[in-house]
Amino acid sequence: MKESTPAIHENGEPLIRIREEQPRIFIEPIYYQQKIPNSLQAIYLREGAYERLTQALLLLPKNYSFILYDGYRPFQVQQYLFTHFSKLMRQQFPHFSEQEIVKETRKYVAFPNIDQAHLAPHLTGGAIDMTLGDVYGHPLDLGTAFDEISEKSATRYFEQHPEVNREACVHRRLLYNCMTMAGFTNYSEEWWHYDIHNVSWARRVDAQEASYGAVEVTIKNNEVKEFRFI
Repeated sequence: MKESTPAIHENGEPLIRIREEQPRIFIEPIYYQQKIPNSLQAIYLREGAYERLTQALLLLPKNYSFILYDGYRPFQVQQYLFTHFSKLMRQQFPHFSEQEIVKETRKYVAFPNIDQAHLAPHLTGGAIDMTLGDVYGHPLDLGTAFDEISEKSATRYFEQHPEVNREACVHRRLLYNCMTMAGFTNYSEEWWHYDIHNVSWARRVDAQEASYGAVEVTIKNNEVKEFRFI
């Protein structure tokens, strides 16, 4: 059966820069730190996504924090990451066909597409890559590195293999519960990725509509100067 595509009815919520105003939200723009071209030196989210994130923070025990690695992602960065991960896949799976490489790559990074049916979630401002930290913003053990190409990156891996890393299992469960109780959904192949109000979120909650479509930005000095909905 063909998977139906939720309609996008753009609600026009602005893309906002997240500042460390909340004492338990820390900003670590990982792709800027990796010096990826056109990456952003701050984290940007839709206004409503940030409001839901602050609700999730209220559910988090006081001795934990959220560390944000990525939010809105420019199209050029999405292209770069897809190409980069494809190269890694070819090295890791030299016997794979090109079709298999693309399929495996898409487990870890969405194809750079603004088409409504296959819209990359980070292009909407409604996707967050994140982890848990201690009260000082030091990352805790969640079992793998961020963006690690591994079966252990799947959110439920330690639920199925708790003896491998019980601490990571507890931390993932805590992050998952706080975020989903605030309305986000998780991408099952990546413990760090959460969505709200975009097409990926709508599919998971079986909603007929998504309210966050693609956003195009003008970048200057690795900051968003202007944005428009497309």
